[in-house]
Amino acid sequence: MTSKLKLAIFFAGYVLSAAYTASAQAQAYPNHPVRLIVGFSPGGGTDVVARVVGQKVGEALGQQMIIENRPGATGTIAANAVAKSPPDGYTLLVAHVNSNAIAPSVFSKLPYDAHKDFAPVIYLGYVPNVLAVNAKVPAKNLKELIAYAKQHPGELSFASSGNGSTQHLAGEMLKLTAGINIVHVPYKGSGQAITDLLAGVVQLNIDTMPPVIEHIKSGSLRALAVTTPKRATQLPDVPTFVEEGLKGFTMTNWYGVAAPAGTSPDIVRRLNQEFDKALNAPDVKAKLLPVGAELAGGSAAEFDAFIKTEIDKYAKLTKDANVRME
Repeated sequence: MTSKLKLAIFFAGYVLSAAYTASAQAQAYPNHPVRLIVGFSPGGGTDVVARVVGQKVGEALGQQMIIENRPGATGTIAANAVAKSPPDGYTLLVAHVNSNAIAPSVFSKLPYDAHKDFAPVIYLGYVPNVLAVNAKVPAKNLKELIAYAKQHPGELSFASSGNGSTQHLAGEMLKLTAGINIVHVPYKGSGQAITDLLAGVVQLNIDTMPPVIEHIKSGSLRALAVTTPKRATQLPDVPTFVEEGLKGFTMTNWYGVAAPAGTSPDIVRRLNQEFDKALNAPDVKAKLLPVGAELAGGSAAEFDAFIKTEIDKYAKLTKDANVRME
């Protein structure tokens, strides 16, 4: 037997062994709890979606899906932690428009590659952002808010879940398109931001619907506009920004699931199937649709293509709004 033939047999055996090992790992997966990392504090839209869908998927997998909150830096702390985790399917990220689409254009030194360092699993869906103001703000609609802001430059402040978040960018878009001067106040997530909005520490926020809709219904907050192209089903009387005259003002907070790059395709496929089933489960829809969540699903490849499109979209937006963080 020649040395070349021996080498060929060795490599063939190695490849078959690796394939068998990967297949065996996928078949045994999961044999202990799975962590689903959320880059924001409890109570925000990302956290709400993660807990409802994660519980359903954990039941299907036969293992607990532990929701772990790692807030800060608009979700990039959590994203970096998952990017650096072993690609074994036991540490997953609730991929978010902030950390996986906006951050590459906003942060000059991002510690991970938003595209190359992750294996997209599935697109969970999105929620509208709604402009909500403290009930004491003397504005019943967006036109009145803009007029008040022009009469009182620098007096109104808007909250966000962090620098470079969709809430931040939406506020900057409002400043640009309406020609007003309002002050940005960043938080580590929606939870504390909404608490301060209710207390009047800040006067407005263009946040996701889940953490604000009950406050809007109770009258503690007043909804003036939504960022989606059409009105939200849950708030049919609230106009869109476009309807109120701000042309091109559309933005959503989207969520997905991603694993570290290098995760077995078989594990990604299994996770995709279980998350897709969960998104179509009646009890999941019953919990998330009332708070404004528009559920999606689909293949991992479709989610991958969507992320690429979103990265390009926000690269242009952040350049136009001149939003950049060190």
